Amino acid sequence: MRNHWWWRPGWSVGRRFYTWHLTFEGQDDVHRLAAEYRSALAPLGSTLAPIPDKWLHLTMQGIAFVGEGKEEDTQAMADAARDRLAAVRAFDLRIGPAVLDPEAVLLHVKPDGPVRAVRNAIREAIGVVLGDVPEKAEGFTPHVSVAYSNSDGSAEPIAQVLAGLDIPPATARISAAELIVINRDNKMYEWESFAKVPLG
Repeated sequence: MRNHWWWRPGWSVGRRFYTWHLTFEGQDDVHRLAAEYRSALAPLGSTLAPIPDKWLHLTMQGIAFVGEGKEEDTQAMADAARDRLAAVRAFDLRIGPAVLDPEAVLLHVKPDGPVRAVRNAIREAIGVVLGDVPEKAEGFTPHVSVAYSNSDGSAEPIAQVLAGLDIPPATARISAAELIVINRDNKMYEWESFAKVPLG
Protein backbone atom coordinates (compact mmCIF):
# COMPACT_ATOMS: atom_id res chain seq x y z
CA MET A 1 0.00 0.00 0.00
CA ARG A 2 1.02 3.62 -0.61
CA ASN A 3 0.08 6.68 1.41
CA HIS A 4 -2.72 8.35 -0.57
CA TRP A 5 -2.16 11.72 1.08
CA TRP A 6 1.17 12.73 -0.44
CA TRP A 7 0.94 16.23 -1.90
CA ARG A 8 0.35 15.87 -5.61
CA PRO A 9 1.66 18.62 -7.90
CA GLY A 10 -0.12 21.92 -7.32
CA TRP A 11 -1.82 20.82 -4.10
CA SER A 12 -1.17 22.31 -0.67
CA VAL A 13 -3.15 23.18 2.45
CA GLY A 14 -5.69 25.83 1.57
CA ARG A 15 -5.83 25.16 -2.18
CA ARG A 16 -9.20 24.47 -3.75
CA PHE A 17 -9.96 22.67 -7.01
CA TYR A 18 -12.93 22.69 -9.38
CA THR A 19 -14.02 19.20 -10.35
CA TRP A 20 -17.11 17.22 -11.32
CA HIS A 21 -18.30 14.31 -9.18
CA LEU A 22 -21.30 12.12 -8.75
CA THR A 23 -22.29 12.38 -5.09
CA PHE A 24 -24.54 10.24 -2.90
CA GLU A 25 -26.55 12.49 -0.62
CA GLY A 26 -29.70 10.70 0.47
CA GLN A 27 -28.61 7.39 -1.07
CA ASP A 28 -29.38 5.12 1.87
CA ASP A 29 -28.27 1.87 0.22
CA VAL A 30 -24.87 3.36 -0.67
CA HIS A 31 -24.51 4.55 2.91
CA ARG A 32 -25.45 1.08 4.17
CA LEU A 33 -22.75 -0.46 1.98
CA ALA A 34 -20.09 2.04 3.07
CA ALA A 35 -20.99 1.53 6.73
CA GLU A 36 -20.57 -2.24 6.42
CA TYR A 37 -17.12 -1.77 4.90
CA ARG A 38 -16.15 0.80 7.52
CA SER A 39 -17.14 -1.66 10.24
CA ALA A 40 -15.25 -4.55 8.64
CA LEU A 41 -12.10 -2.47 8.14
CA ALA A 42 -12.17 -0.82 11.57
CA PRO A 43 -9.88 -3.43 13.22
CA LEU A 44 -7.07 -2.24 10.91
CA GLY A 45 -6.99 1.02 12.85
CA SER A 46 -5.19 4.03 11.42
CA THR A 47 -3.89 2.07 8.41
CA LEU A 48 -6.92 3.32 6.49
CA ALA A 49 -8.98 6.51 6.43
CA PRO A 50 -12.61 5.40 6.05
CA ILE A 51 -14.78 7.82 4.08
CA PRO A 52 -17.85 9.24 5.86
CA ASP A 53 -21.18 9.08 4.04
CA LYS A 54 -21.06 12.84 3.42
CA TRP A 55 -17.87 12.58 1.34
CA LEU A 56 -18.60 9.45 -0.70
CA HIS A 57 -18.23 10.24 -4.39
CA LEU A 58 -17.50 9.01 -7.87
CA THR A 59 -14.75 11.16 -9.38
CA MET A 60 -15.65 12.33 -12.86
CA GLN A 61 -13.62 15.17 -14.36
CA GLY A 62 -11.23 17.75 -12.98
CA ILE A 63 -11.03 21.30 -14.28
CA ALA A 64 -8.50 23.57 -12.53
CA PHE A 65 -7.43 25.08 -9.23
CA VAL A 66 -9.50 27.98 -7.97
CA GLY A 67 -7.83 31.21 -9.07
CA GLU A 68 -6.24 29.74 -12.19
CA GLY A 69 -9.15 30.65 -14.46
CA LYS A 70 -12.04 33.06 -14.68
CA GLU A 71 -15.01 32.60 -12.37
CA GLU A 72 -17.35 33.36 -15.26
CA ASP A 73 -15.80 30.44 -17.20
CA THR A 74 -16.70 28.08 -14.36
CA GLN A 75 -20.30 29.27 -14.47
CA ALA A 76 -20.32 28.98 -18.26
CA MET A 77 -19.14 25.35 -17.98
CA ALA A 78 -21.95 24.58 -15.57
CA ASP A 79 -24.46 26.18 -17.96
CA ALA A 80 -23.06 24.31 -20.96
CA ALA A 81 -23.20 21.05 -19.01
CA ARG A 82 -26.81 21.72 -18.07
CA ASP A 83 -27.82 21.65 -21.73
CA ARG A 84 -25.88 18.47 -22.48
CA LEU A 85 -26.75 16.52 -19.34
CA ALA A 86 -30.44 17.10 -20.00
CA ALA A 87 -29.99 14.65 -22.89
CA VAL A 88 -28.57 11.92 -20.59
CA ARG A 89 -31.24 9.94 -18.78
CA ALA A 90 -31.07 9.29 -15.05
CA PHE A 91 -29.92 5.73 -14.32
CA ASP A 92 -29.25 3.14 -11.63
CA LEU A 93 -25.79 1.99 -10.62
CA ARG A 94 -24.73 -1.22 -8.91
CA ILE A 95 -21.87 -0.45 -6.53
CA GLY A 96 -19.55 -3.12 -5.09
CA PRO A 97 -18.00 -5.43 -4.13
CA ALA A 98 -14.68 -3.95 -3.06
CA VAL A 99 -11.30 -4.35 -4.72
CA LEU A 100 -7.92 -3.30 -3.36
CA ASP A 101 -5.97 -0.51 -5.04
CA PRO A 102 -2.47 0.49 -3.87
CA GLU A 103 -3.92 3.71 -2.37
CA ALA A 104 -7.54 2.81 -1.55
CA VAL A 105 -10.30 0.28 -1.08
CA LEU A 106 -12.46 0.77 -4.15
CA LEU A 107 -15.93 -0.26 -5.24
CA HIS A 108 -16.32 -0.75 -8.97
CA VAL A 109 -19.63 0.31 -10.51
CA LYS A 110 -21.81 -1.27 -13.19
CA PRO A 111 -22.92 -0.48 -15.77
CA ASP A 112 -20.18 1.99 -16.58
CA GLY A 113 -21.68 3.12 -19.90
CA PRO A 114 -24.05 5.72 -18.42
CA VAL A 115 -21.27 7.09 -16.20
CA ARG A 116 -19.07 7.53 -19.25
CA ALA A 117 -21.94 9.25 -21.07
CA VAL A 118 -22.19 11.77 -18.23
CA ARG A 119 -18.44 12.33 -18.28
CA ASN A 120 -18.42 12.78 -22.06
CA ALA A 121 -21.17 15.39 -21.80
CA ILE A 122 -19.22 17.23 -19.11
CA ARG A 123 -16.05 17.12 -21.21
CA GLU A 124 -17.94 18.54 -24.18
CA ALA A 125 -19.18 21.39 -22.00
CA ILE A 126 -15.67 22.14 -20.75
CA GLY A 127 -14.32 22.07 -24.30
CA VAL A 128 -16.93 24.56 -25.50
CA VAL A 129 -15.81 27.07 -22.86
CA LEU A 130 -12.07 26.42 -22.54
CA GLY A 131 -11.18 24.90 -25.90
CA ASP A 132 -8.85 22.34 -24.32
CA VAL A 133 -10.21 19.78 -21.87
CA PRO A 134 -8.02 18.95 -18.83
CA GLU A 135 -7.24 15.28 -18.14
CA LYS A 136 -7.33 12.55 -20.75
CA ALA A 137 -10.54 10.98 -21.97
CA GLU A 138 -8.83 7.57 -21.81
CA GLY A 139 -7.92 5.68 -18.65
CA PHE A 140 -11.07 6.60 -16.75
CA THR A 141 -12.33 3.76 -14.52
CA PRO A 142 -15.53 4.60 -12.67
CA HIS A 143 -15.33 3.68 -8.98
CA VAL A 144 -16.38 4.76 -5.50
CA SER A 145 -13.73 4.64 -2.77
CA VAL A 146 -14.70 3.59 0.76
CA ALA A 147 -11.31 4.07 2.43
CA TYR A 148 -7.94 5.61 1.59
CA SER A 149 -4.53 4.31 2.58
CA ASN A 150 -2.90 6.42 5.30
CA SER A 151 0.60 4.98 5.01
CA ASP A 152 3.03 2.84 3.07
CA GLY A 153 3.00 -0.82 4.03
CA SER A 154 1.80 -4.33 3.31
CA ALA A 155 -1.55 -4.80 1.58
CA GLU A 156 -1.94 -8.31 3.00
CA PRO A 157 -3.91 -7.45 6.18
CA ILE A 158 -6.43 -5.44 4.15
CA ALA A 159 -6.65 -8.13 1.48
CA GLN A 160 -7.35 -10.76 4.16
CA VAL A 161 -10.23 -8.72 5.59
CA LEU A 162 -11.76 -8.14 2.16
CA ALA A 163 -11.43 -11.82 1.21
CA GLY A 164 -13.58 -12.78 4.19
CA LEU A 165 -16.46 -10.45 3.39
CA ASP A 166 -19.74 -11.11 1.63
CA ILE A 167 -21.38 -7.69 1.59
CA PRO A 168 -24.30 -7.24 -0.82
CA PRO A 169 -23.71 -4.52 -3.44
CA ALA A 170 -25.68 -1.29 -3.27
CA THR A 171 -27.97 0.30 -5.82
CA ALA A 172 -27.75 4.05 -6.41
CA ARG A 173 -30.03 6.27 -8.47
CA ILE A 174 -27.97 8.80 -10.41
CA SER A 175 -30.08 11.82 -11.35
CA ALA A 176 -27.54 14.66 -11.29
CA ALA A 177 -23.86 15.53 -11.64
CA GLU A 178 -22.24 18.06 -9.34
CA LEU A 179 -19.58 20.69 -9.99
CA ILE A 180 -17.79 21.10 -6.68
CA VAL A 181 -14.96 23.04 -5.07
CA ILE A 182 -12.82 20.43 -3.35
CA ASN A 183 -9.97 20.44 -0.84
CA ARG A 184 -7.83 17.81 0.85
CA ASP A 185 -6.65 19.83 3.85
CA ASN A 186 -7.78 17.29 6.45
CA LYS A 187 -6.71 14.02 4.81
CA MET A 188 -10.14 13.69 3.27
CA TYR A 189 -11.75 15.05 0.11
CA GLU A 190 -14.21 17.66 1.32
CA TRP A 191 -16.13 20.11 -0.83
CA GLU A 192 -18.69 22.81 -1.35
CA SER A 193 -21.13 22.61 -4.23
CA PHE A 194 -20.81 25.12 -7.07
CA ALA A 195 -23.62 23.71 -9.24
CA LYS A 196 -25.78 20.59 -9.17
CA VAL A 197 -26.92 19.76 -12.69
CA PRO A 198 -29.85 17.36 -13.23
CA LEU A 199 -29.84 14.58 -15.79
CA GLY A 200 -32.74 14.22 -18.17
